[in-house]
Amino acid sequence: MLISLSILAVIFFLSVTGLSRVYHDQRASLGNRWFSRGVADLNAKHYGTAVTEFRAALLYSRDEYFYQLNLAEALIGLGHTGEALAYLLNLWDREPDNGLVNLELARIMAQRGQIDQAVRYYHDAVYAAWPPEQEGKRRNARLELIELLLQAKRHGDAQAELMALAANAGDEPSLQETIGDLFLRAGDYERALGAYQTILKTDDRNAMATAGAGNAAFQLGRYPLAKEYLERVASENPNDQESAQQLQMTEMVLHMDPLRPEISTADRNKRVIDAFTAAGQRLNACPLPSHDTFGTTGSAPTLIDEWSNLKPQITEVGLRRNPDLAKNAMDLVFRIERQTSSICSAPTGADLALSLIAKLHEGS
Repeated sequence: MLISLSILAVIFFLSVTGLSRVYHDQRASLGNRWFSRGVADLNAKHYGTAVTEFRAALLYSRDEYFYQLNLAEALIGLGHTGEALAYLLNLWDREPDNGLVNLELARIMAQRGQIDQAVRYYHDAVYAAWPPEQEGKRRNARLELIELLLQAKRHGDAQAELMALAANAGDEPSLQETIGDLFLRAGDYERALGAYQTILKTDDRNAMATAGAGNAAFQLGRYPLAKEYLERVASENPNDQESAQQLQMTEMVLHMDPLRPEISTADRNKRVIDAFTAAGQRLNACPLPSHDTFGTTGSAPTLIDEWSNLKPQITEVGLRRNPDLAKNAMDLVFRIERQTSSICSAPTGADLALSLIAKLHEGS
């Protein structure tokens, strides 16, 4: 009797266990079926349908990590970021090094204007353990972080992230172009130029890289190099108005700069006279107040006085007789252009060229 009862108990236990396994397998199968439908609709951006399907999947597997993660993504697609945030924070508590969870949290924080928190989550996403097939998402996370930092005008932080990105970028032209563009926006023109030149080493006909290199060289004040690139842009893409304007200004700077070492003394003197005349016209056009606003005090001469006193000497004969006059004249020209820019309209034409020349020779 005891043996029979024991056998019956074992049979009953095995039957219950089997039925329980079948039950759980059926629930898991139904959950997977709803989840697969949800993924298909999520990929098709049918967010409302996907939310319904992921919720159905969670009825069968309430704690399934990836069901909740995909539901959060579908909710974000619908714009229900508050509800998505609750799921994501719960998932982050379970796996704080999950790259996708950190990336979605960063995006929500950025959308809410919580920049410091967004940066923290972006960093966690960048340094998370991504599966090999999703390695591109690490790079995209860093690119999104750089864009956020640039929009927040945190250019120093953006440059640091860009240097880390560039260190592992390889020679892929599209990525190098993106890096160059971002370095330009971050104000690191030297590295921007390097990125564009990397492209041009293997594709010297790349119009975007040529224009970018011309722009970077122009911003660096390397006008002969800028002229070389910008002339190529002008011949290959005459509709590029920005490059055309930079080329025009580059040529003007090279033509007007009297401090270029390779020009003759006669040419230098002519350029000094032209620059001095342009600075005088700038003073006449600038609506000066009745009192001195240029940093002089007491009875010290104003810039107009200085220019008027020096004017009779700035002739070809005067400059030939006294070579030091050229330096004195250009020092005054540079001061006029700097000072008038602070109270008058932004310089254009010859005045802009002289301002760039002044910046080029600062400290020399």
